[in-house]
Amino acid sequence: MTNKIPRLPIATRIRNNFLAGLIICAPIAITLWLTWSVVRWADSWVKPYIPARYDPDSYLNFAVPGSGLLIAMIFITIIGFLGKNLIGQTIVQFSESLVRRVPLVRSIYKSVKQIFETVLKERSNSFKKVGLIEYPSAGLWSLVFIATDAKGEIASKFNAMGKDMVSVFLPPTPVPTAGFLIFVPREKILVLDMSAEDGAKLLISGGLVTPEHLPVIPGAEPQPSVKPKLSARVKKADRLIAPE
Repeated sequence: MTNKIPRLPIATRIRNNFLAGLIICAPIAITLWLTWSVVRWADSWVKPYIPARYDPDSYLNFAVPGSGLLIAMIFITIIGFLGKNLIGQTIVQFSESLVRRVPLVRSIYKSVKQIFETVLKERSNSFKKVGLIEYPSAGLWSLVFIATDAKGEIASKFNAMGKDMVSVFLPPTPVPTAGFLIFVPREKILVLDMSAEDGAKLLISGGLVTPEHLPVIPGAEPQPSVKPKLSARVKKADRLIAPE
């Protein structure tokens, strides 16, 4: 005789359906809200400086969201194009020479420029790798983003000690806006195969969102990763929401 699966109460089924729908709708709503906030923030900064004859809002009866952001992107692209030419480079160098003569501003400008050049450099591998280090004590492992090899005076000091050190960034959970810069021996870092994006998801979710990992078999061709369909995600969410 086949055992019948006990039917869940109506309240439990409603709760499971609601939580499954929340898992689907919440990421979409948060993404739209963040995108809209960025667009409005950019418009509030750029639109006041746009002449009326170039502002689409002056010709229409309604505001056009994103026009300020679009104009800013076009302006930045033009500046980058001109900066690669001889005349543009001359203007940029002259402007930088003026900035370097201001005592306080030159320090801020130099630091910010170095950060952007390091982060946005096309061939840079900074923060593209994720690893684990034993922190805050032996046997306890923390997720870090690998920045770069130790350089400058710090590298010379470590080289004199016979140590090959790597700088890593240890962010907190769930808001990785601040953290610790730690210099770790290269052999003490357990490098992971996951991308920096997956590492950020794991960090922000507090360990709830774990990226899929397919073990690499020597000599075998890497299998393409297939994203689960929406129905599969709903079934997975329904399994996670087990009845009490």
